[in-house]
Amino acid sequence: MTRIRLRAAEEAARGMQEKLEMSTAEIGLTVRTTNCLEEKGIFTVRDLLNSTREDLLSISNFGEKTLEEVYKSLEGIGFFRKQRRGAA
Repeated sequence: MTRIRLRAAEEAARGMQEKLEMSTAEIGLTVRTTNCLEEKGIFTVRDLLNSTREDLLSISNFGEKTLEEVYKSLEGIGFFRKQRRGAA
């Protein structure tokens, strides 16, 4: 039993690592959004997850709609945003 659990945990960790290393272009963002992110030095999912909402909104031509596109693409690969306080 332990070996199976360890193997599953290792595979899950490897899958997570692969997702973090994906380029922003690979997660279904539009070319315009990908270009905006790359201009700011955001090339991978890891870079994106390490960026705050404010960091992203400070990018030229990057607004709320683009931010929502980013969130939806991240959700598509298994990364979900934290629930806002007071949200039901």
